[in-house]
Amino acid sequence: MSLASVQADLATRAPDLAVIVTDASTATVQLAAEVHGVEPGQIAKTLCIRVKDEEFLLVTRGDARLDNQKSKSAFGGRPRMLGAEDVLRLTSHQVGGVCPFGLPAPLPIYLDVSLKVYDLVIPAGGSTHASVRLTVDRLAELCGNKWADACVPPVDA
Repeated sequence: MSLASVQADLATRAPDLAVIVTDASTATVQLAAEVHGVEPGQIAKTLCIRVKDEEFLLVTRGDARLDNQKSKSAFGGRPRMLGAEDVLRLTSHQVGGVCPFGLPAPLPIYLDVSLKVYDLVIPAGGSTHASVRLTVDRLAELCGNKWADACVPPVDA
């Protein structure tokens, strides 16, 4: 079970962090922002990407979009989003609960620089009803401190 793998991972590597399980769904950025009372940008969404033969995760702010040009520059090739079956294979998490914790095998994880405008972010916790509240610095520490500039935040109207 994916939620259990995230709980076990955090119990080992970050016992001070709790997985928050809610009755309401947090499967989309908008739902998660409403449940947690934060801006959509503070929801740290995890994208599963393939560039050439490499698969990796990119954690970005919830309201940002993957930019092809920036991604090509950051990762050396055109990014392709993985489908639901590959996401499950790679992370053990269903779409809507994908996060950089509790992975079945080591995987490159990048954090998009767009996250740096926030102190506190909330990624999913391995389930469509689970999340983890932590600082951006702590997220970076747990994910290997690899940063990339691959996304564009929304332009204020």
